[in-house]
Amino acid sequence: MKFLARFRSRGKKRSKLFRYGWKITLFVLIAGAGLALLLFYGAWAASFDTKKVGAMPERNTVFDVDGKIYSRLAGSNRLRVSLDEVSPLFIDALLAREDTRFYQHPGVDWRGILRALVRDILSGSAKEGASSITQQLARNSLPLGGRNVSRKLLEAMVAFRIEHEFTKKQILELYVNRIYFGAGCYGVETASQAYFGKNASKLNLPEAALIAGLIRSPNRFSPLKNPEGAANERNAVLDRMVEVKKIPAAEAAQAKLAKVNAHPRRLLQIQENYAMDAVQRDLNLILTQDQIDNGGLFIYTTLDPNVQSTAQQALESQLTKIEHQGNFNHPLKANYHPPENGEDSSMPYLEGAVVAIDNNSGGIRALVGGRDYSQSKFNRALPPANRQVGSAFKPFVYTVAFSEGLLPGASVSDSPIQPGEIDGAGNWSPANSDGTYGGIQPCSYGLIHSRNTMSVRVGQFAGLDAVQKIATTLNLSDNVPRGPAIYIGAFETDLKDLTTAYTVFPNAGVRKQAYIIERIDDTEHQPIYRASHIAAPALDSSAAWMTSQLMEEVLTRGTAAAARSLGFKLPAAGKTGTTNDYKDAWFVGYTSTMTCGVWVGFDQPVTIIPHGYGAALALPVWVQVMNKAATIYPPQDLQPSMPMQHALVCSLSNHLATTGCEAAGTAYELDLPADKVPTAGCEIHGGEQMQFAQKLNDFGKKAGDIPNKLFQSFKKFFGGK
Repeated sequence: MKFLARFRSRGKKRSKLFRYGWKITLFVLIAGAGLALLLFYGAWAASFDTKKVGAMPERNTVFDVDGKIYSRLAGSNRLRVSLDEVSPLFIDALLAREDTRFYQHPGVDWRGILRALVRDILSGSAKEGASSITQQLARNSLPLGGRNVSRKLLEAMVAFRIEHEFTKKQILELYVNRIYFGAGCYGVETASQAYFGKNASKLNLPEAALIAGLIRSPNRFSPLKNPEGAANERNAVLDRMVEVKKIPAAEAAQAKLAKVNAHPRRLLQIQENYAMDAVQRDLNLILTQDQIDNGGLFIYTTLDPNVQSTAQQALESQLTKIEHQGNFNHPLKANYHPPENGEDSSMPYLEGAVVAIDNNSGGIRALVGGRDYSQSKFNRALPPANRQVGSAFKPFVYTVAFSEGLLPGASVSDSPIQPGEIDGAGNWSPANSDGTYGGIQPCSYGLIHSRNTMSVRVGQFAGLDAVQKIATTLNLSDNVPRGPAIYIGAFETDLKDLTTAYTVFPNAGVRKQAYIIERIDDTEHQPIYRASHIAAPALDSSAAWMTSQLMEEVLTRGTAAAARSLGFKLPAAGKTGTTNDYKDAWFVGYTSTMTCGVWVGFDQPVTIIPHGYGAALALPVWVQVMNKAATIYPPQDLQPSMPMQHALVCSLSNHLATTGCEAAGTAYELDLPADKVPTAGCEIHGGEQMQFAQKLNDFGKKAGDIPNKLFQSFKKFFGGK
């Protein structure tokens, strides 16, 4: 019996030990896990540089093509102030709204977290947050990761560090300067000036409560966009201030009666010139508004400050010179006085624009959208600043015709166009700008001297569908009108797109997409965007070269021959453009390295001066810009990218010349891309193919049967390269 009693006694002790032992073990495991988490997140929190809490980016930095700081764009648009320069009413509203126990907790308000948790459970949704001001400062200052439990634990540990290293006053001061208040405003001082046109020290109660109410959703409740929502948030802050005994109920009730009537002070412009306007436009397409607003970005552009500066100076110098001509009868820029409130939608004085594009990459080296950015923000180099393109479109018409078999020496009439002569044109009969007509001329004459009648007939040969298609392919217009008037540029486009289209000529028919942002890095200098460098075939490369050769002659003996007397001696090609009644003056041209376009005109189209051709008004600007660009991007002679052959052809048939052609005086020699040399003899004049032409014809027929090595030898023999 004693044995049994002893056994039972021992069993009870073991049972009691087992009953408490697993609980103790579980407690030790939980405590150990908690300690491990504490040590892990403590070590992680210790890895952050708390000096960055006070480092607040105030602008996005913009670099030029050489990687040097060019300008700054507004990202974190803030004006830092000390806590003593902030209204105590705002501090009370802020603490009531965001962190009532700010001065009592060590960085994390456990009581507030429990209270928010209970309220969220009772409401069945996560309506109330529980982050202290110190926690908010931590996550707004340091890269702590996404919104999850791990982030919250890390955030809490970092908050403890901040509380240890900064005083409460310092933390609050950093917070009110760092936090985002919508409308691109960072910090209470910037927000106060933006929304109420006053310093933060002068905020009254309803204004202070309204700004404090923006913190949780600044864009949604902006008083500029949503005054009703802003008023609701303001009233919620006032109620909370009453609840925590910061203000009496009567004072809150009076403040709620105040009408939300923001009087925003005109903020400093984000851009400082038209080039920065272009950068900002592309930035808005590449990044989200939040990414831009967060600031601290490093934006690497293609802008060359030397070319940009020259373009600005050249444009102003030339337009001032035009204004002082005796036949200029318009308001002068020097006499213009901007309105006190706002700005004019269009300028009364003469305006202009310049775009310069690197042929190799498509990078924009210079962009000027007007004479004075402080007086007019309208960027005349970019959409929607569309103007009638005029004769500057003619090179594309000739290129299409050359791709269809027309040759530069083909005979084309420069006589007046007869009613009904042009398909689909009715009685339309455009005249030459100088009122003269030259009879039968080589096709090349029509482009070199910009003859309207010849260009319309060349367009007729090319075909309306083909010309309209190429204008669309080159992105000159989303809505190119269907009618033969487009042969002489009777439609609108903008300077950047026209200049971009001209890059097909120095690039063998390939269009380089123009761009101004090369790369964007984030605050940690990690790339978040790189330019794609888009290039696409747009024109027949051989036909484009044939046109380019003629545009070289435009600068030596054509409508832009004045370039030589203006001091331009480099190998280049280009085309003037002048619209009806001399309302728009263009010149677009290129070297092997750079393509540049210039437009001159009034915002409200009127005749600039009588006989104000592109060569007289726009070309001088182009010369100055391209001479400067050549010192940085030295050009070479313009060279064909395809094999060339010497040919003897008939100017009437566009086929290989015969003895009949020679007798008729229509045979002529020229160098052509090999794939553009005719293979058939002339059937108009009869006779036998001339020996030179016969050899070319036989050569073309037999080439496919000759080994490649021998083929090259014959090519060289007959004048090919």
